Formats: sequence, C-alpha cells, structure tokens
Amino acid sequence: MTGPKLNERSFVAGERTGIRASLRGSRMSASKARVVLDLIRGRDVVSADQVLQFTEREAARVVRKVLASAVANAVNNDSLEAETLYVKACYADEGPTLRRFKPRARGRATRINKRTCHITIVLGVIEPDLLAVVQARRERALTGRRAGRVGGVADRRARVTKSREARATKGDESTENTEIESTENDTAVETTSVENAVAENETTATPDAEETN
Repeated sequence: MTGPKLNERSFVAGERTGIRASLRGSRMSASKARVVLDLIRGRDVVSADQVLQFTEREAARVVRKVLASAVANAVNNDSLEAETLYVKACYADEGPTLRRFKPRARGRATRINKRTCHITIVLGVIEPDLLAVVQARRERALTGRRAGRVGGVADRRARVTKSREARATKGDESTENTEIESTENDTAVETTSVENAVAENETTATPDAEETN
C-alpha cells in the first residue's frame, strides 16, 4: 500500500518562502487549474509565459495573469530582474462552492455545484550557475546554434527567405519560357497562313490556265 497523498499545500523546507502572487475565488475548479500549473512548475519565467501563451485552456489565461502579477511584485518591490526568476512553487486550493438549484419534474430540484479555487504562484531567484545555462539556452534558441544540428529561429528565417527567392527566380524563368513559346507559336501560325495562301492562289490559277488552252 502506498502512503498518504500530499495535498497541494505540502511543501518541502524553504519552498513556502519567495515572491508570490495569488488570486482568490477564481471561478473554476481547482482540478482544472492544477492541469495548467503542472506545465510551468520549475520553469523559468520566460519559458513559463511562452507555455501559457500557447496553451489552449481557459485556466492558462488566468494563470498567466497571476504569473505576470508575481513578476511585477518581484521587479517593483524587490528590484529583481524578470530573467533571473523561476516558478518555485504553484498550487491551487479549493475555494467555497456556490450552490445553485435547477428545477426538475414533479416539483423537485437538482443542485448545481459551481466550484471556485485560490491560485498561488511563488517565484524564486535562479542560482548564478543555472542562470548561465538558462541564458545560453535562450541564446541558442534565438540564434539557431544548436549542438550537432541546424535549427532555431534565425535558421528558419534564412531557409524561408532562400525558398522565397528560389520560387521567385523559378517564376521569372517560367514567364520567360512562356513568352518564348508564345513567340514561336505566333511565328509558326504566320508561316502556316502564308503557305495556305500560296497554295490557294496556285489552285485558283490552274483552272484558269486550262480554260484558256
């Protein structure tokens, strides 16, 4: 048998301290918020914001606002840089449940439970050694200098530009070939029309000569 499960507020020593921001009474269930919080736990602030930006969940929009509030608290109150922060802890506790009722048949009623939750995000400062690694990863992602392979934003832009130039050059060549072919076709049509006219004249002149004889 496994031991008792720890809830979201069970922290290791020192995890409760840090710059934090919380949202109380959010109109969503704690289980839905925890799915999104699991995506950013332990990430640096920049990558966590990118993950939340492209997560197709309503909870991601709310969590992103809480993350931005926590970063603002760190920058304005503690004079820290946003690039040196990471998500130290994030959790969602259940809030009060709003009970509503829906009328049913024969005078009965069914209860509707509208869940709420309290979302909290705690930020910490990245250690200098790890900060250097994180910054190196960001630079590689921007410049495209990956170990052993080509990739990154810069390389993708270069490939797209090269492909567009090749497509434009190919389009110009095809246009020139089309113009040449059309010119040749026009010349062939003119030659054929001249030959047909000459043949008609010869055919018309032959009966006249026979009648004269």
